[in-house]
Amino acid sequence: MSAEEVKGSDGASSRDAEKHGYRSSAASEADLAVDYRARFPDINEARVLRKIDVRVVPVLCVLYLLAFLDRVNISNAALFGLKTDLKLTGDKYNNALVVFFVPYVLAEIPSNALLKHFKPHVWLPVCMFLFGVVSVCQGLVRNYSGLIACRFFLGLVESGVFPACFYLIAMWYKRAEAQKRYSFFFSSTTLAGGFGGLLASAIGKMDGLRGYHGWRWIFIIEGAATCVISVILYFTISDFPEEAKWLSAEEKEFVKARLHADVGQSRRHDPLTFRSVLNVFKDYKIVVGGFMYFGLIVPAYGYAYFAPSIIQGLGHSSIRTQLLSVPPWACAFALAMLTAVASDYFRHRFVFVLLPTAVALTGFLILLLVHDNTRLQYAALFLSAMGTYSAMPIIVCWFNTNLGGHHRRAVGTAWQVGFGNIGGIIAVYAFLSEDAPKYISGYSICIAFICLSVLADGVYFVGLVAENRRRGGADAQARAELLSADEKTKMGDLNPDYRYFL
Repeated sequence: MSAEEVKGSDGASSRDAEKHGYRSSAASEADLAVDYRARFPDINEARVLRKIDVRVVPVLCVLYLLAFLDRVNISNAALFGLKTDLKLTGDKYNNALVVFFVPYVLAEIPSNALLKHFKPHVWLPVCMFLFGVVSVCQGLVRNYSGLIACRFFLGLVESGVFPACFYLIAMWYKRAEAQKRYSFFFSSTTLAGGFGGLLASAIGKMDGLRGYHGWRWIFIIEGAATCVISVILYFTISDFPEEAKWLSAEEKEFVKARLHADVGQSRRHDPLTFRSVLNVFKDYKIVVGGFMYFGLIVPAYGYAYFAPSIIQGLGHSSIRTQLLSVPPWACAFALAMLTAVASDYFRHRFVFVLLPTAVALTGFLILLLVHDNTRLQYAALFLSAMGTYSAMPIIVCWFNTNLGGHHRRAVGTAWQVGFGNIGGIIAVYAFLSEDAPKYISGYSICIAFICLSVLADGVYFVGLVAENRRRGGADAQARAELLSADEKTKMGDLNPDYRYFL
């Protein structure tokens, strides 16, 4: 088969890629067949996809909802006496927030390597149980040093969760159908934010029970619930398609074939070595992907950690502040899902990154410029949350699903999320107590980093367009003909016949 016969589609349409791209068979993944559906006439693709939807994404949503809740519930606890009881004067509260990100950033790539070794259904519940225990410990600390230690270990044990979940989802879905699943999973953060506000408003009323202030009960109850649910998730989290016990042997081959037709050979069992990690970073697009996410992490964590304080600064009580923090998160969930559905429908990512990013930018500009209209300021919080938390899952999905094979996805996803979360360190020092209630510096920093993300998005998009055109040129096609089908299919997205999703 010639290169022209298998050259596939441009990034905007995966249907031609399914027809002309990469193929798989039970005998050999490198065997290019005519159409993977034709090789599995007894398999109902829609039925298999529904089965995957039920077994893969919902349990990961529960996992990440609790992970994000245990990470940001300190912002709810701060309104119920945390700062006073632990004497968090000056920048001590910000220090407690930032220490979380040090191990969180450093452990991302090693954690994804361990995921491949221990399997998702083991590694993820173990991480979950541990961060539940640490969260309970946060509710028992007696001083600033204890809080710092807990936040450090919380970052360490949570580092394996987010990139692992995105990596796992990418190994189950084709690029053109992935965004809805990614956004639904990522929206666990918005659900956690809203749920956290409601829960904190209820738990806060337990102030004084058994001698504990309300902020302690927030950590203890939410951490204990996480530990219990982690045991359940050990039996419900799915592994990679090759290892799923709830699929028949033929269904496993079908899932592998459809993914192979979209992004090439998975190479699930190839070892992840230091050299293979370095090879991934030879592609400049990998580095750019980190900056795409990095730019939005600053406003995302700026909002997640400080929105309750901002709302309280508008003149509301602690309980009312918790309740008023819920609606922006709910609206963020709605916009994220609408944007994701549209992005999958039009088989395009770039524009659907820019639109919600513009919404976020508008929100932060209003917060920066308006300080005498509490209703408009509160409305601006809606825009900030909706835009930021709608654009982020599209950025991660766009970047992650364009990477072919376990190696490039494991390393690329961990790098994007790990490097991106350095932005969390910037966010927690952007909003200082002495800047309240206007937070001029904080909003200005958020706006600057949103612009950085837009610039990185543009560089990535132009790079993909240029690479797709280069691969379609006569010289590239001539070089591609010198490669065997087996060599091509093992190259993942570096295959000269591969076209990136735009």
